[in-house]
Amino acid sequence: MLVLSAGLVVAGAVAVKGIRTASDTITVTGASTERIRSDYVDWTVTVSGSGPSQQSAYQSLQPQLQRTLAYLEEQGIPAKAIGRGVIQSSSDDIRNRVTGALMSTNWTARQPIRISSADVTLIRDVSIRISDLVGQGVSITVEPPAYTYTKLAEKRVDMLAKATADARKRAIAIADQANSGIGAITKADTGTFQITVPNSTEMGSYGSYNTSTIDKDITAVMGVTFRVQ
Repeated sequence: MLVLSAGLVVAGAVAVKGIRTASDTITVTGASTERIRSDYVDWTVTVSGSGPSQQSAYQSLQPQLQRTLAYLEEQGIPAKAIGRGVIQSSSDDIRNRVTGALMSTNWTARQPIRISSADVTLIRDVSIRISDLVGQGVSITVEPPAYTYTKLAEKRVDMLAKATADARKRAIAIADQANSGIGAITKADTGTFQITVPNSTEMGSYGSYNTSTIDKDITAVMGVTFRVQ
């Protein structure tokens, strides 16, 4: 009985300590923001040709395609950075508004050209100037370049560490007001990563990744719970 009683006393003491410690915590949110520069870009230009038949549309496309490819290389983009997608074709039937009878069919052939490069500045400059081709009679559709950062996985670890350090500073400031100290971390929750245009206030519940600018801001958020001493 004495042994059993002693065991119950020890167990009770451990339980009470656990409850007290669990309640003596503080949870704060830390954040870290840095300006990064994209180191890779993907860009798509689509050349089109049209005609009364699928064959004629394809034939109309070829000289415009060659002119566009030549232009890209003239601008300093290496051939290895330029790739062609699958040619797509579609038709548009023109019918009589009254009878619905088929009057003619117009075919369009489209050739996507995909440019991928680490020279983000060059691609940005060419994407601005490529509208010159339109003035030369080339039918093109130009998508905005998508700028990305390839070392994001490494940067993510660094940003989380800095966000955690920021959370500790905030927790210390709050605890000082109660004449307390901050101890070990008991819980850490990784928040969302926001990659936005510089100085943006954009926030997404599931994070965001803006690819429209070469320079961008990356923000990491951490929710950290500390023991209060």
